[in-house]
Amino acid sequence: MNILITGAGGFVGKNLAEALKNIRDGKDRTRPELKIEEIYLYDIDSSKEELETACEKADFVFNLAGINRPKDNSEFMQGNFGFAGELLDTLKKYNNKCPVMLASSVQATLIGRYDSDYGRSKKAGEELFFEYSKETGAKVLVYRFPNLFGKWCRPNYNSAVATFCYNTANDLPITVNDPSTELELLYIDDLVTEMLDALENKEHHCEFDGVKTVLCEYGKYCAAPITHFVTLGEIADLLESFKNQPETLLMPEIPNDSFAKKLYSTFLSYLPKEKISFPLKMNVDNRGSFTELLKTEKCGQISVNISKPGITKGQHWHNSKWEFFIVVSGHGLIEERKIGSDEVLRFEVSSDRIEAVHMLPGYTHNIINLSDTENLVTVMWANEQFDPGHPDTFGETVKG
Repeated sequence: MNILITGAGGFVGKNLAEALKNIRDGKDRTRPELKIEEIYLYDIDSSKEELETACEKADFVFNLAGINRPKDNSEFMQGNFGFAGELLDTLKKYNNKCPVMLASSVQATLIGRYDSDYGRSKKAGEELFFEYSKETGAKVLVYRFPNLFGKWCRPNYNSAVATFCYNTANDLPITVNDPSTELELLYIDDLVTEMLDALENKEHHCEFDGVKTVLCEYGKYCAAPITHFVTLGEIADLLESFKNQPETLLMPEIPNDSFAKKLYSTFLSYLPKEKISFPLKMNVDNRGSFTELLKTEKCGQISVNISKPGITKGQHWHNSKWEFFIVVSGHGLIEERKIGSDEVLRFEVSSDRIEAVHMLPGYTHNIINLSDTENLVTVMWANEQFDPGHPDTFGETVKG
């Protein structure tokens, strides 16, 4: 299959092109039925000849080309309508009736309620595509995109989320006039998934009830099925927590497919070099060191412990707290004894066979570095964050 992407240098174009390349090159094997051969990337600096070649050979066209912020409003119609006509005329020239996708905007739904040059140009492009379908019989897929966000989106251009992420990552102020303002947001990976579905003839159809998207089997329009409705205040609060994570070590909840997870990925893509790496507070003494790595809101925390040769650490127990000890370097011995009992449970551990050992509630425990020359490195997970006001930790030797 040969694919033409117009507007290939833009935010959506870049993400879609890389996804198609991964499938073509066998790096992404999640769509075994999709066979990609040529990918024609057309953008503002491409030649007329390149468009001719691509339109002659394409088996599917993604028309993402358009103008969002012209020097003059009159350019909207030329960029969003004029080029669409040129593209369709070129396809007709070569009698190419392959499926064609059009990237429109929810702004087109506002015509008659809130007119704008941008919205009118998008609406005109839609009508041109529908007429082309009637004339040629070619399959046309018209998508009215809501607000988009994700990696490689240009900040301070046409995406509030991209601007918020960039400014927060770079310690620049963001302005929220009304925190209750709600946006419908579409994540770039969800959009690319829908575009790949469309290539496999599995696009999702919809109609519009006002500005609301209503998915339906035989709708005139198409839409990505997953969007998020989020207020500006919620976005700003999440970004502030992401920004503070290197200091607090607290990772907020980011469930699968949640907006928070997608926003965090977007935020990280704007970090400047000096913020990609950050120091951690090491608690060092003559026995070695202990460093907290990561804390979570509901699933405890992860730390790393380094014990010098011959050193014993621990010698305490907990009422309710429990832990995993995972030796990742060195050779050690973990001992546990139930409070009130003389029986000692022993587990010899080594990086040669990595395993997780439970530190049981009600059992005093320790970890001993058995090496005379090498440090013992242990990753430790506790089921709750350490609370200095209620540490639930009581000193007692294992061999008491």
